[in-house]
Amino acid sequence: MKKKVLYTELAYVLGMVLLAFGAAFMTISDFGVSMIVAPAYLVHLKVSEFLPFFSFGMAEYTLQAVLLFVMMLVVRKAKVSYFFSIVTAVLYGFILDGAIAVVSLLPVNTALRVVFYIVGLLLSSMGVSFFFHTYIAPEVYELFVKEVSVKFEIDISKVKTVYDCASCVISILLSFAFFGLWSFEGVKLGTVICALLNGTLIGVWNKAYENIWDFKDRFDIKFLK
Repeated sequence: MKKKVLYTELAYVLGMVLLAFGAAFMTISDFGVSMIVAPAYLVHLKVSEFLPFFSFGMAEYTLQAVLLFVMMLVVRKAKVSYFFSIVTAVLYGFILDGAIAVVSLLPVNTALRVVFYIVGLLLSSMGVSFFFHTYIAPEVYELFVKEVSVKFEIDISKVKTVYDCASCVISILLSFAFFGLWSFEGVKLGTVICALLNGTLIGVWNKAYENIWDFKDRFDIKFLK
């Protein structure tokens, strides 16, 4: 079967939107947010107690700026394209706040919460996989995984799983620090399940995408590569 062409610039947009709605659905499910966004979610909850305007999206791009600095120390390299990931983070932050506003209009009950969690988990992994198929700098989370995988020549799904588990542990520690010992605010069973499954799901989506599409650049924006 002849593959269809999917432009990498479109993959960038799809990745951002799917990831934002995935995070929004997992938030409304209240089974625990994705470990990818859990640290930012906890910072949002804590800081918004004092600064009500400090949204989840704002916490996202604030923490990603810090992670970008850490990534450059790890890979011992800095590129102009890396800094565009902050632009991506800011755009994602606005889309995330919008997605949460839309999803919050949906009715919620126990059965729907389960559905929302599953939908959120799938959308998040789909979005990350799209980000891995674009030359435009993704969010710093995905950029970190991608660059470490290349730097140390480790399979990207394995790097992603280790990164997610580490993020899950950090989130639990932040929850304890912000809201008291044994308080699992925002970090629940769903977070752990996501940490264990997300890397595998991304690998599945990667293979599925590559069986369907040839990813090609529509534009040649050299400074983003």
